[in-house]
Amino acid sequence: MIGHIESYDEELQTGAIKCDEEFFEFHIDDWEFDGSPKVGDDVDFMPEEDGSATNVGPVGAYLQDIRAVKNHYIAAALGLILGLVGMHRFYLGFYWLGILQIAVTYLSGGYGVVWGVVEGVLLLTGHMNQDAKGRPLK
Repeated sequence: MIGHIESYDEELQTGAIKCDEEFFEFHIDDWEFDGSPKVGDDVDFMPEEDGSATNVGPVGAYLQDIRAVKNHYIAAALGLILGLVGMHRFYLGFYWLGILQIAVTYLSGGYGVVWGVVEGVLLLTGHMNQDAKGRPLK
């Protein structure tokens, strides 16, 4: 079955998987992968009659290392030049924040440009370093 890790306790080494509307418990001994389980991962598992899960392992993109896709210099330039319309946020995949920046700029009479410039500087200095999917920036 395919499920979603809802919780995982590092100390107890146990977690819960949600599949449809059912929950299944698993222990780290049932984990079939080198990396540790993370909340939010999609997993493949074998459900047991007692509500536990065995042969638990990640599926899909979780098997690959996370690679940088977006460039922080491009995002910084967009923030500095077109920050008033949140273009850097759209580039990084934060669409709702981009829309919010447009609204703030419009409603404040243009003062929303400060938001974009500040974030452009943060991107340039490496203080903002992930896109919307949590991937690092190049």
